Amino acid sequence: MQNKTIAELADRWLDEDPGDLTELEQTVLRSAIEKRAVSRDRNEAYEKELTFGERVADEIARVGGSWTFIFAALAFLLLWTVGNSLLLGRDQFDPYPYILLNLVLSMLAALQAPVIMMSQNRQAARDRLDAAHDYQVNLKAEIEILALHDKLDELRRKEILQIRDQLTELASQLQRIEKGAAAESRPE
Repeated sequence: MQNKTIAELADRWLDEDPGDLTELEQTVLRSAIEKRAVSRDRNEAYEKELTFGERVADEIARVGGSWTFIFAALAFLLLWTVGNSLLLGRDQFDPYPYILLNLVLSMLAALQAPVIMMSQNRQAARDRLDAAHDYQVNLKAEIEILALHDKLDELRRKEILQIRDQLTELASQLQRIEKGAAAESRPE
């Protein structure tokens, strides 16, 4: 396979005109020719590229989407309402209908929603990169399987030719033996 070109492999295995191949497909074919891996740890590369803001957004999304956050928020709301309604009595700082609490929750939602959306957008972009990488690895595996099939077909062809040659030799030996036996059995 070393002496194959990308054009030959594209034409033979992918049924594609070499000019129609994407850069990713050409990269995979080159890696097959050079017998090198295309898989790599995408998480490691992804983590290195994150900015501080992206790390913070991911952490906020992780915490904001957890049961711990939900239980903590419920505990805070319960404490706020019980504290303002029952414990503080006349000295309530946010009496029912809890306008200050509504303001705090609205501000929290206004800030948290875009941060979570940033994290989700980045995760979607990462998923697209992962899908492209999976395609690359799958294509390489398919090409390697096709190469193995070619090698097996070549081995079978050589073996069949070798068996044919052996059968031809055996047939000619058998003919010589038969001719020799026939000559010996003829009366002189």
